[in-house]
Order: sequence, then structure tokens, then C-alpha cells
Amino acid sequence: MSEIILHHYDTSPFSEKVRLMLGIKGLAWRSVIQPVIMPKPDLIPLTGGYRRIPVMQIGADIYCDSQVILAEIERRHPTPPVVRGADWAVNLWADRLWFQATVVVIFAEMGDAVPKEFIADREKLSGRPFDTGAMKAAAPFMRPQWRAYAAWLEDGLQTGDDFLGGATPSLADVAAWMNVWWLSGATPRIADELLAGLDRTRAWRDRIRAIGHGQRTEMAPAEAVKAAHANEPAPDLGCDANDPSGLKQGDKVVVQADDYGRDPVEGVLVGLTRDRITIARECGEVDVSHVHFPRAGYVLVKG
Repeated sequence: MSEIILHHYDTSPFSEKVRLMLGIKGLAWRSVIQPVIMPKPDLIPLTGGYRRIPVMQIGADIYCDSQVILAEIERRHPTPPVVRGADWAVNLWADRLWFQATVVVIFAEMGDAVPKEFIADREKLSGRPFDTGAMKAAAPFMRPQWRAYAAWLEDGLQTGDDFLGGATPSLADVAAWMNVWWLSGATPRIADELLAGLDRTRAWRDRIRAIGHGQRTEMAPAEAVKAAHANEPAPDLGCDANDPSGLKQGDKVVVQADDYGRDPVEGVLVGLTRDRITIARECGEVDVSHVHFPRAGYVLVKG
């Protein structure tokens, strides 16, 4: 089965990266809307405990974290090429440093309207207080940081090309877009203020927005679980003999993120490359699935 199933919700900034990638590739995909907060009863059986969004599913292969999702889309659909040069480094910067600035700027503006349930959920996810008062206090310092990051886009567009990647979008465009898209949608007035005078970036924003999301068709969560049950995962990728962990195929392992949402996922190691961890696991309705994580940004230990 090669059908792409994306578990997401429409306001998710990390999901927007994947939706844009699907648009650049011109792909058809199935949309499974998951809850913004826990519980997520139709997602956890697939991931083994990983709760963050987005998650991509192709049959019985489950891809956790936008990093590995984007890499798998590029691997399966290499035309047009998107990943080039040091794009993965740009992606990690946009996911962490720029994203944290965006979080503060947005919730400093709209934090008083955030439901208590959302705050409680995000505190469990991050392991620290979701303090909108502290964000308001930090906003005067984080807004200039946000604008400084956006100015890097402005500089990167100086050559006259339409995109950071040149004549066509690259992963750098996809990564940067997430923060511009989220701020522009959540607090458009603040976005306009922080993008003032960055005319190339504003024009770039319009070009990226026009790409769209490919061909989206809705799918019920229960149908996605059935699709995992009805398929076999792809063959494993082998193990890197030079991986510093010394772990080998067949080892029982635990995988978890190193920043937030550190819910441990247990399984048997079936693949370990320079950029990916793949474990096999069984869970209720799903006989055997392969769950894929990035190597960068995740902790892998023997179970």
C-alpha cells in the first residue's frame, strides 16, 4: 500500500510543513483529523504512545515527527527534488529556535483566550508551565528575534529567485514557511508589523501560499487503523554498523524525543541508519507495524 495518510489537524504548524511538501510534489493524500489535545484513541494504537502531530501512515508503516515524514516523502517521490544542501540544518533551526520565538509571540497576544484544557495538555506535553504571563513579559524581546529570523529569509531571497531554494522551493522554504504561516494566521496584525519592510519575504509568502496542499481527501480515523491492520510493513532498512549506540537489529529498545512530548515508545529495533530509527511493535488491532523516528532529536536506548 502506497497511499499517504496524514494524521493532523488544520491549525497544526508542523502539519503545515507536510501539507506544503505534498503540495510541492503534487500528491494525493488522505486526511485524518486527530484531536488537538489528548486523548487520541485512534492515534496511540498506531504509534505506541507517541502523541505529537503530525504522523504519517503508509499501510503499516507509521512515521512520527515531521522530520522523518518529509524525508520519506522525498525518498518515495523524488520529483521535483526538494531537499538540497544544508536544508536539514535549516529545518532544525526553524523547528526549534524560530518556533519557540513564534510560540511566545503568538501566545503573548492571544494567551488570555486559550482554553484551560489546552494549557493543561501542553503542560503535560512539555513538562513545564504554559505561562502566558511570562510569554507576555518575554514578547518585547522575542518579537525582535522573530523579525531577525525573518530578515534571514529576506537576505536569502536577494538573488532574484522566487524561493530560498532558487527557481523552485526547497526544504528551506518548507521549514521557514511553518513559522510565517502560523504567525500570519494566528495574529495577522503582529505578522504584518514584524514583516514590515521585508518586501521580498512578503511576496515569497504569497508564492508559497499559492502552491497549495496537493489533492486532499478526508478519511475516518477508524479506517486508517484498519488500513494498518490490513497491510504488512515495508522491509527493514538494516543497521548502521558505525552507530555510536552499538545497538543491533533485534534489540529491544525505547525511543523518545529529546525536547518535549517525551512519551517513550517500546519495540524491537529493525532499522537504524544515520538519519532514522525504525522499530517493530505489536498493539491490539495492529498485528505488526514499523514505527519510524528521526535519528536527530531522538534518544534511543536498550529496553
